[in-house]
Order: sequence, then structure tokens, then C-alpha cells
Amino acid sequence: MELYRYVRAYTVIRKVDTRPVQLPVNGQEVLSKDGVAVKVSLSAGYRVTDARAATLNADNYITALYTELQQALRAAVSASEVETLLQNRAELGPQILQTCQPAAERLGLVLERLAIRDLTLPGDLKKIFAQVVKARQEGLAALERARGETAALRNLANAAQMVQRNPQLLQLRLLQVAGQQTGTTLVIGMPQGATPIPLREGAADVEALPTEGQTDKPAE
Repeated sequence: MELYRYVRAYTVIRKVDTRPVQLPVNGQEVLSKDGVAVKVSLSAGYRVTDARAATLNADNYITALYTELQQALRAAVSASEVETLLQNRAELGPQILQTCQPAAERLGLVLERLAIRDLTLPGDLKKIFAQVVKARQEGLAALERARGETAALRNLANAAQMVQRNPQLLQLRLLQVAGQQTGTTLVIGMPQGATPIPLREGAADVEALPTEGQTDKPAE
């Protein structure tokens, strides 16, 4: 531990907190590039890395940093259109941090993080953006329904072509569906002398009908 002598009448001692500090920048109205009044606030995290510079390079380094952040925020908002601000809100914080970092270093500080807290639009503009978002979502829903209907029609067209090329597929599908039913009797025309085969275990009996040109009379 080092000891220092000082003359109380000619010496001023200032305590500097070197722990990380959160500095909120209150909301302020700024005109965007397209003339919309936007209210923006942010939060910055910093810490003192050079106590000598923080003490000697500014009367109050916290006020100086606050002013730098405020000016950088106004410049960033006024250089962008309101729609761009809404879309790139997450990128606004890093942009301001990069702009203010040199000034913070001159004050003996380092900016560790910076994020936008609130970005508020006028009431009538909120309604307009809400309507735009709603219309966009409705359009996407209609597009998905159209895609589903198109896919269903395409499947039906493919099935029709398969049945047209192979008519037996329709009969097989009918037998498949009928075999899945319970409590019904399916009657199918079969050649004389053929043995009926149940569609599945537990299904109703299958009765054979004489084919066209055949009778129930015994052969002579």
C-alpha cells in the first residue's frame, strides 16, 4: 500500500467509481428523415478505465457522456426513415455505440453496451402500421390457402390420370375402402364356381352373384 502526502489547502481529492454503470438516456422527440416525430430512449453501459482522464478531461464525465449519447441518438434517427428505424431497431444501438466510443475514450471511459429502450410513434401512425401489418398477414394467409388448394387439385388430377391409365385401380380402391368398414355386406359379381374370400378377418360374408350370361340353373 502506497502512502501520499498532500496539502489540504491546495489539493482536491475525488473518488471515482470504476465499477460498471448503467446510464439511461431519457426519451426525446426527434424528426426522422421523412419528417415523422419519433420518441426514442436508450440505455448505455460504461465503466471508468482512466480515472485521471475522467477527472481532468471533463468537469463531469457523466454529463459529458450523456450529451454525446444524446447527440449521436438524434443524428442516427434523423438520418433514417421511420420504416427503416422500425426494421433495423436492433442495429441502431451498436451504430450509436461505435459513434460514441472515441468520445468516451477521451473521457477515460469505455462503452460496454448500448441498446434502444423505447421507440414510440405518433398515435395515428401506429394505427396505420397496424393496418399494414394486418393486411400483410391476411395476404400471407390467403397465399397459403391458395397453395393448399392448388396442391389438392394437382393431386386429384394425378389420381384421375392414374385411374384413366389403369381402371383397375378404382376397383382396388373400392375394395380397400369397403374392407375397412364393419357391419356391412359387400356383394361382388364373381365367376361361377369361385370361392368367396373375406376381405379381412371379422368382415361380413361376401356373396357371389352369377356373371352376365350365366344362370342359376344347373348345367345339363
